[in-house]
Amino acid sequence: MFKLGLIINPMAGVGGSVALKGSDGDDIVKEAIARGARPQSSSRALVALMALKDPIDETEAGVGGIQLITYPSVMGEDIAKKAGFDPTVLGQIDSDHSTSEDTKAAVKALQSYGVDLILFAGGDGTARDICQAVDPGQAVLGIPCGVKMHSGVYAVNPQSSGELVKKLIHGQLIELKEREVRDLDEDAFRKGVIKAKFYGELLVPEDEKYLQAVKSGGHQAEPLAIQDIAVEVVENFDEDILYIMGSGTTTQAIMDELGLEGTLLGVDLVRAGKLIASNVGEKKILAELEKYNGKIVVTVIGGQGHIFGRGNQQISSEVIRKVGKENIIIVATKEKLAALDKKPLLVDTGDPLLDQALSGYLRVIIAYQQSVLYRVNGN
Repeated sequence: MFKLGLIINPMAGVGGSVALKGSDGDDIVKEAIARGARPQSSSRALVALMALKDPIDETEAGVGGIQLITYPSVMGEDIAKKAGFDPTVLGQIDSDHSTSEDTKAAVKALQSYGVDLILFAGGDGTARDICQAVDPGQAVLGIPCGVKMHSGVYAVNPQSSGELVKKLIHGQLIELKEREVRDLDEDAFRKGVIKAKFYGELLVPEDEKYLQAVKSGGHQAEPLAIQDIAVEVVENFDEDILYIMGSGTTTQAIMDELGLEGTLLGVDLVRAGKLIASNVGEKKILAELEKYNGKIVVTVIGGQGHIFGRGNQQISSEVIRKVGKENIIIVATKEKLAALDKKPLLVDTGDPLLDQALSGYLRVIIAYQQSVLYRVNGN
């Protein structure tokens, strides 16, 4: 029987939809909840577990030959039971609000139990905690739930996390490789400064179809190409439309072309050449969409290929549905697309039906009066 360890950081990524750019620290978590943020990591873990469970033959011992071992309450027990497992529960936590020390203790307990793989739901901060506590040779895999997601230890979406573990359980030969754990200084990040740091490596099942890459930055040769993209987008702006400007250097160049001060690592709202609001959360976007028709402008995360679900959770599934697939403007340089080596663009909105609806081929603006159709995968 495959012994699967499960750890959930219940507050991972809670600050994303309310423009807090992370969830590290009790003060940030409290502020996110006060702003109306809804924790998403448990529901995303449930998607992974359901993908793992179905369609494995449930007549085998356990559920599909899996013994699931986890920590109490919101750290795994609740969702494991909701997915139909009868988990073995180790350890204890003081409340429904777990800490990084709880995560590290859970890693130690699961390893002592002899799990074959630790499946964890969290963000880069959670990956750091796992990295600090894990023993050499212990296989792990992340269910992506955070805001920044620079580490290479996560599947491209929750569904892929479950499917990759299912491959292992079915005996498919999946190579294990060391993948980087990286995290940003969130205080600097909220000020628009990117300070990424390498924290170590984790042993992860390697499958390019299912596993996201480490986030990479832009190349020095790209500024002119980005400026060309900015000119193309601005020339086609409609003054009656509310433009939801996603984060990133390419969208920042569009704001520069408009003569507006944009939020490099946040989401801004623009209409009729004016900045309506800066560094907004989901609620503000939805409120403005009640007044105006909208379009979304997003760029591609270098190295990973995500257009939704990494660093722009403010542009939620509800926002995307309200705007419509046909009103999504994707911008990326030729170099950034070429670096993906024909891998698809990725969407991970937390809404599987929307992810599927966004799949297919979408237009990507790559230069002045130049665009391509590029494959998008939300499955």
